[in-house]
Amino acid sequence: MIISVSDLYASRTTDGTSAIIARQDPVVYDGGRYADALTQAQLAGYERDGFILLENVFDDAEVQVLLDEVKRMSAAKDIVSRDEAITEPGSNAVRSIFRVHELSEKLGRLARDPRLIHVARQILGSEVYMHQSRANMKPGFKGKEFYWHSDFETWHIEDGMPAMRALSCSVLLTDNNACNGPLMLIPGSQQQFIACQGRTPENHYKQSLKKQEYGVPDPLSLNLLAEQGGIQAMTAKAGSVVFFDCNTMHGSNGNISPWPRANVFMVYNSVENTLEPPKHGLDPRPEYIAARRNFAALAPIEQVAMVA
Repeated sequence: MIISVSDLYASRTTDGTSAIIARQDPVVYDGGRYADALTQAQLAGYERDGFILLENVFDDAEVQVLLDEVKRMSAAKDIVSRDEAITEPGSNAVRSIFRVHELSEKLGRLARDPRLIHVARQILGSEVYMHQSRANMKPGFKGKEFYWHSDFETWHIEDGMPAMRALSCSVLLTDNNACNGPLMLIPGSQQQFIACQGRTPENHYKQSLKKQEYGVPDPLSLNLLAEQGGIQAMTAKAGSVVFFDCNTMHGSNGNISPWPRANVFMVYNSVENTLEPPKHGLDPRPEYIAARRNFAALAPIEQVAMVA
């Protein structure tokens, strides 16, 4: 007998309707006992809000090394000519560079930094691998917005990620202030999955990395989430790190200030949550957006081998 199991987080279906679906997965796995990086109070805050801001994780010297490396990569012809480099809509300014943990030795070490990876292991309750890494830039005056979205909705539909057992960490390489388009999150939104409208076109990633049109929540659902949790901007000094759940609703405004913004994102997924085929018969996205070839656990680097 063949038993069909329905998708707990169905989205972008043929009927084209939106829905708010209660989360069926933990936010913190195994009670946070797998590793010892955050305090119980910090874990409780992450579980409640869907994110946590840790300030002064990296010192000024380390931040400068990382920022210099991102600037170098953004100007290097052999990198900006690759598919991994995404430009701003309407300009040649580099918006994102993907797979930075493999394109750069320095950022590869950052991906395995114990100050990041042990937090991911503790929250996800397992060893972790790198689902996606990228450097995000918002140049002064012309950095475009990132509209509201849940990463998990895209990763579930377009990449086949089974469960909400992944997280992002954003390492701030410049001061993120109220004027230069900081990350904004809706506290508590990780507990609700927003099923989105529309069927996804093939090769949607080519457009969505510049401006997302599918996998975008409807205004009514966003209103409800914001009314319940509010909106919190992650304004902090360079060297701070934001960890946020894969289903936390987030976005950011455009940057019309003179101050550029640069962050490095590391997306950790549990080795017990590896990718399946994408939904709705879609072809898998490229390896640099969603890793499939290697689900091996990342080994933390030794304390003596820090970035700087």
